[in-house]
Amino acid sequence: MTKTEILETVKKFLIEELEIDEDKIKEDAKLKDDMGIDSLDFVDIVVIVEKNFGFKIKPEEMSAVVTLKDFCDYIESKVNA
Repeated sequence: MTKTEILETVKKFLIEELEIDEDKIKEDAKLKDDMGIDSLDFVDIVVIVEKNFGFKIKPEEMSAVVTLKDFCDYIESKVNA
């Protein structure tokens, strides 16, 4: 799966599932500060990622994930491992 495919999939579920304004979804946007994703949203994200990408997010691996780009890079590292 390419980086572009991952980004498009992530954008789609951020807009449809979490109802985040498309204007806020930029690669350098911070998940919490810029997009307003809270701990309850992260629970939904875990389920959505497992459904769309076929792996479980480990909370300890998410500590370095701050921006949307970090999140997509993390997914890419798992999907293409």
